[in-house]
Amino acid sequence: MRKKLMRILAAQQKELAVEASRYHRQQLFEPIGENGQDKIASSHVLVIGVGALGSASAESLVRAGVGEITLIDRDYVEESNLQRQQLFTEADVENKNPKVIAAKQRLQQINSKTVIHSLLIDAGVDELERLAPKVDAIVDATDNFETRLMINDIAQKYKKPWIYGACVASYGVTFTVIPGKTPCLQCLMDYIPKDGATCDTVGIIAPAVQMVVAHQMTEVLKILVGKEENLSHKLIGFDVWKNERMELKVDRLKKPECSSCSKTRTYPNLTYSSQLKTAVLCGRNTVQIRPTHHKQMNFDNFTKQLMKNKQLQVTKNDYLLAFEIEEHRIVLFKDGRTLIHGTKDIQLAKKLYYQYVG
Repeated sequence: MRKKLMRILAAQQKELAVEASRYHRQQLFEPIGENGQDKIASSHVLVIGVGALGSASAESLVRAGVGEITLIDRDYVEESNLQRQQLFTEADVENKNPKVIAAKQRLQQINSKTVIHSLLIDAGVDELERLAPKVDAIVDATDNFETRLMINDIAQKYKKPWIYGACVASYGVTFTVIPGKTPCLQCLMDYIPKDGATCDTVGIIAPAVQMVVAHQMTEVLKILVGKEENLSHKLIGFDVWKNERMELKVDRLKKPECSSCSKTRTYPNLTYSSQLKTAVLCGRNTVQIRPTHHKQMNFDNFTKQLMKNKQLQVTKNDYLLAFEIEEHRIVLFKDGRTLIHGTKDIQLAKKLYYQYVG
């Protein structure tokens, strides 16, 4: 009995030694230390989007020892992702793995003790209303302002800090929003570049992604360890190719009548009328159509119906179903979301959706 107890104690001591070794360099950094590491381990971070920014952010979080992470993404891995989305492999492309599933598998190999929730969904109001109250910080890794403004209002409503981030070509921008203290994204919309450029029109290089992530993750660590006094409090922009950098102090840009963060706030971006139902995806000749009400697709019945009406080649796995119509490829997810590949024309995409999905 004593020998068994000694073996258990030895195993526990070995495990503690491994943990101390794993985060030792991070704990040596005085602003974090052992106390800060404990706070990181007990934290929960929501990452919205698992593309370039999201995959790099998620890896940084699990390597830092964050105790719990929730990942949201609506898409699956494609070959063009591999140039900058560091969690994915050619096998993920071949198997058409959803990004959140592939990311979770890789992240658990990096740190098996981090609890990872992978949600293959679009980040809508209902989803964020359910998730935001449970987390300590929100990381923006999305590709459109409609979703970011929704995140902004959710963060204000539940008083959750969030870190805005965006990049295209060689340019990146980031800002940390602390509800009740800093201006919110709605306040800053007049000062953020919105020239219409996307990674689909002007491309993107990986170093720009990594620079944004470095800023975002540093701010997240400050928040998690309770060092908000060290936050940047600036809108930061840079171009890594042109060697340009901009830092804008924004304290005075908080609008007293802001509809999202003032005393008279109404959270306009959470209303039904403001919710985007269709979107042209960044870097893709693709339109996403999100049904008004979520529905659980029965792939077996749907496949039979397709084959009855059209002689289509249908492929499917546990997460999605796909088929082609001339130059268009249609991909359905379990929650009813549909990707129409081969067009940026929303009206044409809707037409195909109504013809084949209903």
